[in-house]
Amino acid sequence: MAEDRGKNVMTADGDMVGTIEDIKGSNAHVKPESSLDQSIRSKLGWTEGEDVYELKHSAVSQIDDNEVHLKRNP
Repeated sequence: MAEDRGKNVMTADGDMVGTIEDIKGSNAHVKPESSLDQSIRSKLGWTEGEDVYELKHSAVSQIDDNEVHLKRNP
């Protein structure tokens, strides 16, 4: 949803992976944190060196006022 723009995206372990830049359909587009560990990028499938990555709604476990939380195994 449009109101999710700007929210932090968090792993199930509480690590911030990025910020929602845009919403298209039911998928968010996330700008990763510049310091995001390569192993976390790989788990998310974010290995292509893009500026923004698509995050499918099916990978999300919870959305609150400030954050989007990912499922343990997105």
